[in-house]
Amino acid sequence: MHLVMPAGAIDQRTRQWRTKPKRKKAAGAYLFNHKALAKVFRAKLLAALEAAGLHLPPAYPADWVVDCKSVGNGQSALVYLGRYLYRGVIREQDIVVCADGKVTFRYRDAQSGKMMLRTVSGPEFLWLVLQHVLPKGFRRARNFGFLHPNCKHLIALLHLLLKFIPTLASDCVKPRPAVRCPCCGAAMKIVKTRIPASGPPRTPPPVHTARATSAR
Repeated sequence: MHLVMPAGAIDQRTRQWRTKPKRKKAAGAYLFNHKALAKVFRAKLLAALEAAGLHLPPAYPADWVVDCKSVGNGQSALVYLGRYLYRGVIREQDIVVCADGKVTFRYRDAQSGKMMLRTVSGPEFLWLVLQHVLPKGFRRARNFGFLHPNCKHLIALLHLLLKFIPTLASDCVKPRPAVRCPCCGAAMKIVKTRIPASGPPRTPPPVHTARATSAR
């Protein structure tokens, strides 16, 4: 689960924009201490489950993996999340061999950064893939604060406080080149467009021809 949140917010008392003071790299370039965040997140989630009458199995992990880091202006986060959200679990070209009930695939080792090979049985390979399939109703990434889609009024207030004029998406679109007439070379104007039918192409009905018979 990924949660994208801004490193700043509007102060409720002064109605001014406030940001987190920059820390030194030695102290960690993240908004919160990830170890403390892991403990607080785990405790709050378990308390909410207990209040809802839900009980986890006794063998759930004691330590939860939580990471919180700064991504600067967000460009690197967009690149990472884009690959994570819209790319499959494994590329087809990374599946090297699939024979005799076993699958050999290529992966990048997180510690060394080198490409490694691993061979597992077919059911184990399917289980590794299914671990990345989210249950119904879950999302891979969520947005917090003014990044949430329902915070249009808050974003408008931020534009006013920060004196920011947003760039329209239409301004970034390159103009479409004109279609030239094949006869005179002048620019043509599109008057009407036709959307092709989405269904399968219709085939004409078969024509039945009667056999010619000769009478004696």
